[in-house]
Amino acid sequence: MGSRILNALRAEDDFVVTGAFEKPESPQIGLDAGILSGAGPLEVTIAASIEKALEKPADVVIDFTAPAASLRHAAVCAQKGVALVVGTTGFSAQAKAELAGHAQRIALLMAPNMSVGVNVLFRLVADAARALGPSYEVEIAEIHHRAKKDAPSGTALRLAEVAADALGLDASQSVVYERHGDIGARKAGTIGVQTIRGGDVVGDHTVWFLADGERLELTHRASSRDNFARGAVRAARWVVGKKAGLYDMQDVLGFRR
Repeated sequence: MGSRILNALRAEDDFVVTGAFEKPESPQIGLDAGILSGAGPLEVTIAASIEKALEKPADVVIDFTAPAASLRHAAVCAQKGVALVVGTTGFSAQAKAELAGHAQRIALLMAPNMSVGVNVLFRLVADAARALGPSYEVEIAEIHHRAKKDAPSGTALRLAEVAADALGLDASQSVVYERHGDIGARKAGTIGVQTIRGGDVVGDHTVWFLADGERLELTHRASSRDNFARGAVRAARWVVGKKAGLYDMQDVLGFRR
């Protein structure tokens, strides 16, 4: 993702890349970020920390790392007054609360999926759930490549939250992640979430609304990570100059009610 974001930024006239960083033990430390991204020299050396990368002034940091690293990066950005876009997934409730705390000092945009298409899907699912109501049962399935560590995906979890909110349900109580054995009839007021892993699938998500005699299916399929990079760049452009607060891609797309 770092390479794709760098390449996406280089295609924009209103961005200048001032720094790049990796974890301290990375063999890429000290190398030219542009050469590593495959787009040619950038004259930006990969630093061993966010602090080193921010030695030159910056308006915004784009972070696609891991939950613990993102929390530390958010703390640094809050201290330095630099806006932050977080595309990392797998945060615990406590970690999300910590990020929200940093958002009291800076504009912090966090989304489980930076794809513009997926964020339109979030809106469609909310609208469909409200329109169809509780008589339609909601099921969600996601497929990702074999190396993905967290399950279900952050996107699937967010889809479940969106559907639950629209139906007036508590996602922490209504979402079912596993069915096995003699489980009996499907319980009313539940939302099923299923995970599939294998191959090199970038990311597929489908939401079903099922009722007697009909069903509605909403699907997003990602065939390249470049769409995540383009969404992150769009988010970075939007968040610069915004007042301190916690934002997401729904804000970027003008969907916030």
